[in-house]
Amino acid sequence: MHIEIINNQVSKYARSLIEASLDPTISINIEGKITNVNEATITITGMNRDRLIGSNYFDYFTEPQKAREACQEAVVNGFVTDSALTVRHIDGKLSDVLLHATVYKDDEGNAEGIVLVSRDIADQKWALDLKNANKELAYQNDEKEKRAAELVIANKELAFQNTIKEKRAAELVIANKELAFQNDEKEKRAAELVIANKELAYQNDEKEKRATELITANKELLFQNKEKEKREIANKELTALNNTAKFDSQYSLSLIEASQDPLVTINTEGKITDMNEALVNSTGMTRHELTGSNFFDYFTQQQKAREVYLEVFEKGSVADSPLTIRHKDGKLTDVLFNGSVYKNDKGDVIGVVIVARDVTEQKKIATELIEARVFAELATEIAEEAKKNAESATIVAENAVKAKQQFLSNMSHEIRTPMNAIIGFTKVLLKTELTSKQKEYLDAIKTSGDALIVLINDILDLAKVDSGKMIFEKTPFKMKSSLSAMLHLFETKIQEKNLKLVKEYDNKIPDVLVGDPVRLHQIILNLVSNAVKFTSKGNITVSVYLLYEDHDKVIIEFSVNDTGIGIPENKIEKIFENFQQASSGTSRIYGGTGLGLAIVKQLVESQGGTIRVKSTLDIGSTFSFTLSFQKTNSDAELENELIELDTEIKNIKVLVVEDIPLNQLLMKTLLDDFGFHRDIAENGKIAIEKLKEKKYDIVLMDLQMPEMNGFEATEYIRNTMNLKIPIIALTADVTTADLAKCKAVGMNDYLAKPVDERVLYSKIVGILKKPKLAKLSAKLNENNEVKDNADKQIKCIDLVYLNQRTKSNPTLMMEMIALYLAQTPSLMNTIKQSLAEKNWTLLGAAAHKMIPSFAIMGMSPDFENMAKKIQDFALAQEKTEGIAELVLELEKICIQACTELQEEFNTIKKTL
Repeated sequence: MHIEIINNQVSKYARSLIEASLDPTISINIEGKITNVNEATITITGMNRDRLIGSNYFDYFTEPQKAREACQEAVVNGFVTDSALTVRHIDGKLSDVLLHATVYKDDEGNAEGIVLVSRDIADQKWALDLKNANKELAYQNDEKEKRAAELVIANKELAFQNTIKEKRAAELVIANKELAFQNDEKEKRAAELVIANKELAYQNDEKEKRATELITANKELLFQNKEKEKREIANKELTALNNTAKFDSQYSLSLIEASQDPLVTINTEGKITDMNEALVNSTGMTRHELTGSNFFDYFTQQQKAREVYLEVFEKGSVADSPLTIRHKDGKLTDVLFNGSVYKNDKGDVIGVVIVARDVTEQKKIATELIEARVFAELATEIAEEAKKNAESATIVAENAVKAKQQFLSNMSHEIRTPMNAIIGFTKVLLKTELTSKQKEYLDAIKTSGDALIVLINDILDLAKVDSGKMIFEKTPFKMKSSLSAMLHLFETKIQEKNLKLVKEYDNKIPDVLVGDPVRLHQIILNLVSNAVKFTSKGNITVSVYLLYEDHDKVIIEFSVNDTGIGIPENKIEKIFENFQQASSGTSRIYGGTGLGLAIVKQLVESQGGTIRVKSTLDIGSTFSFTLSFQKTNSDAELENELIELDTEIKNIKVLVVEDIPLNQLLMKTLLDDFGFHRDIAENGKIAIEKLKEKKYDIVLMDLQMPEMNGFEATEYIRNTMNLKIPIIALTADVTTADLAKCKAVGMNDYLAKPVDERVLYSKIVGILKKPKLAKLSAKLNENNEVKDNADKQIKCIDLVYLNQRTKSNPTLMMEMIALYLAQTPSLMNTIKQSLAEKNWTLLGAAAHKMIPSFAIMGMSPDFENMAKKIQDFALAQEKTEGIAELVLELEKICIQACTELQEEFNTIKKTL
């Protein structure tokens, strides 16, 4: 009992140590199974404690092998520090961490397990993310992906060169100011030298005068030997005079040497009488060599130096005359010549003082600035040329995309048109009495045709996703019944191969969700089809589990597990690439093109989900993916439930507009089987005449026909005849371009060729039953409408994306919201003012800046499209009808968004 108490205390102590850590802390055994976790681990993985304990530790990382290697290193060395890994949350969110591991051992020194601490370093990366987000928000260039790389580089180079140019220009201004300052100093120094020279001349005159007097005195003293005292006084005065002369000479020399610029004194004959050390250094000559030499000999332009010298004598001074001093070893020094005369006490000019300001460095800087300016201008021209080239490249690229789309459109039409007849009549023949051999042949034709259609669809889907043109619907549907009906398609094939289909469905998933059921079916069909194809015995398990749920949405994990051939480890990374299969023999043995998984991956990721695969060769594979769906009320179930057969269906009158006889015959056969009444029109013109003569319930309209095609006919029916009759497009081209055009001219729906009779029937019945559905829905909602409007206005913001983007950091969320609140009213005012002033450039720029913020704040794409339409109006500067109303509508939305965001801001602020 005592031992149990001690063990219990030890266990609690260990738990306290683990929970004391703010970082995710886990203990694992030598096999890698988790034995203990803290609350931070539960948060970073999204898994509860019960699911974590006993699970494989390495499965929670994006790179399990790297995590395994880190633990192995810890076992060998006793510890591991700062191993960079990424943890995957159950909802797909990734967290970058630095792993620290320490081995714990038993009494005998054997490793029992490892304690692992993962330091979340997301905040260290967030600064960079925020910087990029702000930069993106500030400059807002939603066309940047279309811009050529050369333009980006050229713009950066241009910005760099402009910055350098401005910097050098500033330096030139500073240099010029410095030069002006130095010139002022030079004039001051020159004036001082003139004064000094005048003083020197005066002192020399005085010295000569005093010397004469002393000589006279000495002569007189020679004759007056008796006056010894007077002679001694005279001798003292003579000594004092000599000392004064020596002092004056030293003072003059000091003034000369004080100049850092070359300074020289010249007599009236142009001979150098004195100089400073700076001149010695500039010429390379000694003082002895310079003294008495010709001043002009030390310049590259001797005649010009002489002329400047003479100008000094004529004018008394000269300033800033450019000359070049030549050193005896050939080195040149650019100077500005400044000179002034000095005179004796009688006013006679006895020489010139010259100061030569060294401007070599200034000239070098000026030259470099000029070169930089020229280079910058050249760089600007090059950048402009690069911009034009990039824009041309963009146009070429866009034309190439259009050409590709047109090619796909044409090829799709050319292939689907005959395939429509082949597959359609094959199905018709299969309904007749056939011999076993005939049925075998027709089955082969149908199988081959279906395979070809699948290939065409795969190529078109891949092209749509690659070009970003894939459109995902937001349709209410029943998840469970929808998947059950879809999986029912595989039952026959599964029974033929003696396999077992296991379905696991989480009943906590809401009955009705909003998403794209067609694309969900396409993903699961691909995965289940592969599982059936590559499995010869055992089970195929399809699992659907609820991972996360809040008030607005759910996150669901789908997985398809098989016991088939598996995938080699070295092929797993490439299995989602285009035209890739597990081995070179896979296509030969099992068939397929290798496009299915590539499309699956892009369909999942384009909807914001993630997909992963685990596989063991010869044991089996598990493909799992997560997708998010919006929640809705149960009224959405009505649409599917009301589409059912009743007696009224038999009386439907259909006008088929089709120019190809084979397709006409096929449509007649299918509609006759449905029990519908039908008429045929060979082109749009004939169809219009028939609509004028007779009443129909629905029109099946081919698109490409002679005389009048389907688009022209539909436009006439809608705009000229003002008929609301439902029109379904029959198209062999299911690329984005034609589908968008179908909607633009007023078609209700489209049907891809080859026509599937079940889809055709469903489309016709669905459209014709919708009026009943609308009436019933209106009745159901009638009592709730007033209450709903009174309770609350529909919110136009959703901060889920912002919350994810900021990693739930309240401070950063507030900063982003504050930025939106600051810029949106200003941009809206700019839009209104520029519209009033018809300033289309400013209008387009303001609308352009506003566009990215809608997605960041979780606003409907419809609001973003409003801003885009305003931008398009501004760019086109034509067809501006309705733009004013659009601006007013956008302003209302922005006001509501700002109000809601201010409330959110205040709420978040209270949590701090």
